[in-house]
Formats: sequence, structure tokens, C-alpha cells
Amino acid sequence: LACETFEVTKLKHITPEKFYVEACDDGADDVLAIDRVSTEVTLTVKKDVPPSAVTRPIYGILGTIRLVAGTYLIVITKKKKVGEIFSHAIWKATDFDILSYKKTMLHLTDIQLQDNKVFLSMISHVLSVDGFYFSTTYDLTHTLQRLANTSPEFQEMSLLERADPRFVWNGHLLREFAAQPEIHRFATPVMHGFISMHSCSINGKCFDWLLVSRRSCFRAGVRYYVRGIDSEGHAANFVETEQIVHYKGSKASFVQTRGSIPFFWSQRPNLKYKPKPQISKSVNHMDGFQRHFDSQIISYGKQMIVNLVNQKGSELPLEQTFAKMVNSMANGMVRYIAFDFHKECSRMRWDRLQILMDQLAEQQDEFSYFLVDSDGKIVTQQEGIFRSNCMDCLDRTNVIQSLLARRSLQAQLQRLGVLHVGQRIEEQADFEKIYKNAWADNANACAKQYAGTGALKTDYTRQVCLSCKGLLGFCVHLGLPLGRRLQKDH
Repeated sequence: LACETFEVTKLKHITPEKFYVEACDDGADDVLAIDRVSTEVTLTVKKDVPPSAVTRPIYGILGTIRLVAGTYLIVITKKKKVGEIFSHAIWKATDFDILSYKKTMLHLTDIQLQDNKVFLSMISHVLSVDGFYFSTTYDLTHTLQRLANTSPEFQEMSLLERADPRFVWNGHLLREFAAQPEIHRFATPVMHGFISMHSCSINGKCFDWLLVSRRSCFRAGVRYYVRGIDSEGHAANFVETEQIVHYKGSKASFVQTRGSIPFFWSQRPNLKYKPKPQISKSVNHMDGFQRHFDSQIISYGKQMIVNLVNQKGSELPLEQTFAKMVNSMANGMVRYIAFDFHKECSRMRWDRLQILMDQLAEQQDEFSYFLVDSDGKIVTQQEGIFRSNCMDCLDRTNVIQSLLARRSLQAQLQRLGVLHVGQRIEEQADFEKIYKNAWADNANACAKQYAGTGALKTDYTRQVCLSCKGLLGFCVHLGLPLGRRLQKDH
């Protein structure tokens, strides 16, 4: 199929002049030849590879990058199977190698050599962050609904060509590969985020349940240093989360998004536990704000904003500005609701989250979910999306997303006949444990990728109630960064 990439490759350091990347799929004869001097990339065949070559396995090409010393090839050297989506293997990349085209560093001055080492260290640090996923036969960057509404021409494209650029974290590294369609099958689009897959059973009926979070590579950066939006309307820490059910050939999904409050604001770190947010006074907020929601409406349809920040103190101006801008935009496709999570749920009163769920129920029923039957016929489509945020779009956001996803899943499993009429997911002890742990793991993954520490409110998601003393104990045990999160979010 045109949309596949080569499953396993071998990297051969043949001569000082070339890298050879050999496809190991059955019947494949293609070999990628990379000239280490000119950097030219061409196709050849296996018989042209010298038999004396030293061989080592790789599992994908991440791309190339130019540093002070010259060009480097970045490859995947270790992988771990996460599971399968509709019989397509999904892998997590667990180790990488950065290979220099240059054979020596003698052409560099001492300062250049030091600078090059710093850049290599920075790349290695980025690659060490957990959560890089890929597949050679399935497009991980698109939701089920987007894939179901594509043309035959789209489905014939290579994975690199058809991937959603928001979620291809090595898109820049693959820019030279993208310019040569004949070598697309050697390129491996990589997604960053979280994937959890489980084979489950309720009432003796087996189904697959998946949770996929896709982090946007636009306006990437870590907590405090990257907030708000850029001039193109890309929001910091934007994540698309899709929950998928597969039962007897039928497929259902429910999609949500999270992202930083979409206007121009900052919260640069200082010596305070909780730096005060600053809303920019020198820019036109509405321009970027409008761009953000225009793109969201194109991608997802109607928008229901769920703003979970505090409605007092330093977070209040952000809530007020967000509400004002939604009103000023006057777009019937965008609705807004504010819910002071910390005030409503103080002293572990998690039951008060039902207040918000009741307010969102009618909108969620209107949005519906995506469902395609075993014959491939689209039964329902999701007509809108919940865009949740708090300050970091982590802890509070994840709790609300897990509740909305559970409500959608309840409807899907009943419609598919997995749940009997009147049965509730919460009553299915084995599945409920899987569900809560997966959402808590998703929270931890998103938190580590943006904030550098695990999530704090997984005690709710996993239903393990921690006392304040217990939380403080965790803080002391794990150190200052978590202490700052604890001070900020509780």
C-alpha cells in the first residue's frame, strides 16, 4: 500500500563516503543511499551494497539536522510494541542514535567543538523525553473521523505526505525527505504524547479500548516558559485526546482538546512559587484569538470552552479576559463556560464535579461521537468538541476530560450492545480499574512532557484519596518542582 513505510531497516556504514539504509520487508529490494559528503539522498538496490559492510539494525529514520559540525542522521535504534490498532502494530521509540556525516571533528575550532557538543546534548535531552510513537502501516496523527472522511487519493499518499503536521514531531527533520516522494517510504513520522491499549470484557463481550493523546509540535515548550498563543494562533500545550472503542468490527471514538488560554500572556518563572501571569498590553489579542478558533472550527466543528482556572487572585484576570474575548468574537460556533475547579472541589469534594457535568450534558449529547459500523458505514459523526483548560492544562483539565470521556463511552457501549440497559461503567469493577489507571497514566505523561513532573490529581482519577499530609510527604520525597506544583494547584 502507498500509505505504508518500510517495517524494519538495516543501517550499513559501508564506506567513509556513504550510509546505506536497507529495507527488510519481504520482497523489498530498495536501498537508500546517503552521501556523507554531498548529503545527496538516492535510491539503489541491494546488489549494489558491498558485502563487506558492517551492519546494525535500526527501526526508523527520524530525519536529518545540521549542526556546527555538519549534518547528522537521527535514527530509531530501539522500540517497544504498545499494541495494535485494527491489526496495525503501534510502537514506542525507546532509544535513538545521532550519526555524524563527518568522519572527524578536526575541522572545528575548540569553541565550535564545544558548541556542537551543547547542541548534541540538547537533541539527546529532547529524545530522552518519554512518549514518541510510530507505526509503519497506520496513520497515528489523525482521528478515526478524519480518516473516515478522506478521499481515495488521500489514502494512497505516503504516511509522511498525509500526516497531520500538527502532530508530526520530526516534520522539520524530514523536510529533505519530504521533497523527494520516491524516498517517502523510508521516512518515519513520529507522534509525541501518550497511547494506552487494552483488551477488555464486560458481560462476556470482548472489545478493545484505546486512549490516544497527540501533542502539537507548534508552540512547543515547557510550563511557565511557553504560555498562551503565537501570532499564528497556535496554543501552548495543545493536545488532542481520542478515546477509541473497537467491538465486532464497529469503531467508535470521542475526541477532546486541551490548550493554553488562547491570547497573549506569559508567566515567566522567578523566585516565587507561583509567578503572577501577565497579559500583554502591546498586542492585538483578537487577531491571534480569532486565528486559533478559526482553525479549531475547521478541524473539529463547534467549540465548547471549559475554563477551569480560579475565579479569584492572579488567575481571575485570565478568566475575565477569556470570557470577554469570546463575547467580543460573537461566533455562534464557540461557547464558553467557567468552572472554578479549586473552589468547587476544595477539601476533596469531588462529587461537586457533577455540577459541571450536568451543565455540559446537553451540549455533549448535541456533539455526539463518531461511530462506524462493521460494514464501514458512518452511523454518527462528532459535531463539536470540548476544549478544556486550566493554567497548565494538566491536572484539572485531565479530571474533566476523563469524566466527559466516560459519559461518551457509556453511550457508545450501550449502543454497541456491550452494556445492558441500565448498566453503568462505574459498576464494572475490572474495566473501571483499567479506565481510571489509563487516564491517570495519560495525565502523568502529559504532565511530564510539559511540566517535567507527574500529575497531582491522579488521586481522583485512580480513586486513591490522599490526605494533605500524604501530599506533603510526596512533595518532600520528590523535591522542589513537585512542591511548586503542589503549592500552585492545591
